Amino acid sequence: MKIIIVGCGKVGYALAEELNEEKHDITVIDTNSDKLDRVLSDLDVQGIVGNGTSYRVQMEAGIKDSDLLIAVTGKDEINLLCCLIAKKAGNCNTIARVRNPEYFDEIKYLREELGLAMAINPELACAQSIARLIEVPSALDITSFVKGRANLIKLPVPQGSIVDNMPVYEFATKVHTNTLICAIERAHDVIIPDGNTVLHVGDKMYVIIPPAEIHSLLQKIGIKAKRIRSVMIIGGSTIAYYLAKHLESAHLQVKIIEQNFEQCEKLSDSLPHVMIINGDATDRQLLLEEGIDETDAFVSLTNLDEENLVLSLFANKVSDAKIITKVDKVSFEEVIDDMPIGTIACPKNITSKSIIQYVRALQNSLGSNIETLHRMLDDRVEALEFRIHRQSKVTDKPLMNLNLKKNLIICTIVRNGKILTPSGRDCIMNGDTVIVVTTNKGLTDITDILDRA
Repeated sequence: MKIIIVGCGKVGYALAEELNEEKHDITVIDTNSDKLDRVLSDLDVQGIVGNGTSYRVQMEAGIKDSDLLIAVTGKDEINLLCCLIAKKAGNCNTIARVRNPEYFDEIKYLREELGLAMAINPELACAQSIARLIEVPSALDITSFVKGRANLIKLPVPQGSIVDNMPVYEFATKVHTNTLICAIERAHDVIIPDGNTVLHVGDKMYVIIPPAEIHSLLQKIGIKAKRIRSVMIIGGSTIAYYLAKHLESAHLQVKIIEQNFEQCEKLSDSLPHVMIINGDATDRQLLLEEGIDETDAFVSLTNLDEENLVLSLFANKVSDAKIITKVDKVSFEEVIDDMPIGTIACPKNITSKSIIQYVRALQNSLGSNIETLHRMLDDRVEALEFRIHRQSKVTDKPLMNLNLKKNLIICTIVRNGKILTPSGRDCIMNGDTVIVVTTNKGLTDITDILDRA
């Protein structure tokens, strides 16, 4: 597809990088020539220095022939105006990043009036991602598929678990669960398991499971399902606002520590049932006085990555809390991965992945049958959701008879709303939704799972 990206900040760069990897024709527009030069030097994309709200600039970028314009500048008003002009000039699909809660409260009206295909709120998306982790605190990561009917969750193999030294083929019968292990992270290696792959303590396994069965699975494999009652949030950002609002509605005790007094007043007005503390969270004594050692979950959301890392390390040292750390710059993954800072939340990655999912869905209407795509384990593994809408070489044949690519596993078949854990005798049928996990890149059609060699 031909795609125009307006704005090449953190999100714009991440989008350009991912979409370029998927072989789309990308043009980036930005007023900052230095930012644009960096994108052009790193990626095989085109660039234009200019204002994305300019009709002339959009025409120069090829808006008439474009399939999609994505506006992700730092200002909501510019993003919305870019999309309005693109819709009038090129009649293409448009996506706008909208961060202001006041605008987002009116997003239905804005989408209808401006003809937006999608409006993405990075802060809200990040807050929702964090909220899912708090709801299932034992999970290291959670991703939803099939409109929430199935979750891909990342779990540790704990000491003393029945699954320690268990081959994967025994997992379903001995754990008594309708669950398939689709990937294993071992140290810094990634394994797409077959039946003979053996689990070990320290492994992190990815499983596809219906939400209602998660707590039962945790109990069976020996993971203590801790219930979260209290949450301490550091930093009174927009993410903190959305997160606190969600947790408040779930009747959790929420405390926000924010240094800026005016921001505290705003939060206090908009979150009447949340405790707002005006203070410096880097003050060790303040954290202890506010009960960091007793909180069930600790979320560091300041604007400084270094501060978030230090605060999470301290929380890990003095408490048994579920820890979530916001990190904007993930340039040192190998270092951060070894730190006891819980789960990392990266707003730009969450935003770019949400937009990539829409792009995949748009491709679906143009020939691809991928509904959603999620990347994990430093982009080494892809989880793809295919919607089967025609007969092909993979349909109506037992899975055991399909010549599948190596390092690929069919995890789940959803048929008539029911989740099926496939065996070798099961078949993919027209109308099914199929979830595939693989280290192979570039799959766009369900038939791409076959080894054509």
